[in-house]
Parts: sequence; structure tokens; C-alpha cells
Amino acid sequence: MSFLHDIGKYFLMISSMFTRPENVRMYLKETMRQIYQIGIGSVLIIAIVSTFVGAVTAVQFSYQLLDIGLIPMWWMGIIVRDSLILEMAPTICALLLAGKVGSNIASELGSMRVTEQIDALEIMGVNTTAYLVGPKVVGALFIIPFLIIMAVGLGIVGGGVAGAMGGFFSTADYIRGLQDGHEVYYVVVMLIKSYVFAFIITTVSCFQGFYVKGGALEIGNASTRAVVNSSIVIIIANFLIAFLLL
Repeated sequence: MSFLHDIGKYFLMISSMFTRPENVRMYLKETMRQIYQIGIGSVLIIAIVSTFVGAVTAVQFSYQLLDIGLIPMWWMGIIVRDSLILEMAPTICALLLAGKVGSNIASELGSMRVTEQIDALEIMGVNTTAYLVGPKVVGALFIIPFLIIMAVGLGIVGGGVAGAMGGFFSTADYIRGLQDGHEVYYVVVMLIKSYVFAFIITTVSCFQGFYVKGGALEIGNASTRAVVNSSIVIIIANFLIAFLLL
């Protein structure tokens, strides 16, 4: 019953976001702040992780192909490209952002709830879910797909550099593989994943922080639940999208 109660509160919180803003300029300013915090604040970690994920993918698959001996090494371009587009970039980036952005969102809203800042906004007539949750969701939906596209590009570069440095394949063979048999539909699936994951990260984290009761200990627990629950829902959504669209 508690689980069903939380599900109901979650959907009520989401539905309450879709209202006319009291002050459009204030909402836009908050949205831009969230875009900066979520996007610019996560560029470095996404860049480092995605580059080395592409490098590890290229090296590990190259070892396997060399052992088989019958497969041309220019296939590595296809393998790295499709692995990053369909799975590695969107899923790993989403899990990273769930830990970095999700915990931050839950802590921020939890602190506002405990210190009664949210109650003060409600007394002033502000729709707190629309003002505090809406800009975070919109900001994430705007910037996270760009982060994932950047991750794909850096992962491809990292795979090419690692493979060339290890002598597994030449740069020309790798580029040939990247250009061979590219499916635009895979990019569409990647973008669908990026938008779904961005929505999950922000809404689940906002829900955990928005309804905190207690003090500092409860804020820490809410932050932990935000990361864990977001990660679980992302993995489930990833499976469903792959199962239904591929």
C-alpha cells in the first residue's frame, strides 16, 4: 500500500507541473540555471568516462576478433559505433547523471522542505511543483541529449585512438567501419532513450527531495534513494525501449 501511495503521489506531482507560470521570466531564469548546472557541470565527467568507454570497447573487441582471425578488423568501427549509440553512451551517461545530478536535486529540494522554504513559497501563492520541479525537468530534457551525443563522438574518437595505439587496426580501416552500414534509426532510438532517461532522473529525484520529512539524516536518505531508484528505473526503461523498438 505504501508503494502504491508513493506511485500516486509521484504522478500527482508530475501532473501539477503543467500549469500556467505565475511569472514567465522567473521560470525561464530558473530553467537556464538548471541547464547550466546539469549540462555544464557534467561535461567533464561525461567526456572522461565516454572517451575511455570507447577505448575499452575497441581494445576488448579487438582482442576477440584477433583470436578468431577470420573477421576483418575494419568491423571494429561498426562495433564501437553501434555499441556506443545503442547502449553504452545513453545508459552509462544516464547512470552517471543519476548519481551526480539526481543526488544534487534531491538534496536541494530536501533542504528547502526541511527549512520550510517550500512552505513559504506555497503561502505566497506559488505553484511549488511547477516552479521547483518543472524547470529541472525542462532543463534536463534540453541538455542531456546533447551530453549523450557528445559522449558518442568522444567514445568513437577514444576507440579509434586506443585501437591505433595498440596496433589492432589502422585509422583508415576504423573510419571505413564507421561509415559502413550506418542506420539512422539507431540514432532515433538513442535520442528516445536520452529523453526518457532525462525525465526519469529529474522526476524521481525531485519526488524524493520534495516530500522529505525530518532533518539532515532524512535528506541524506532521500539523496541515496534518488540515486538508487533512478538507476533501477533507468535500467528497466532501457530494457523496455530496446525490447519494443529493436
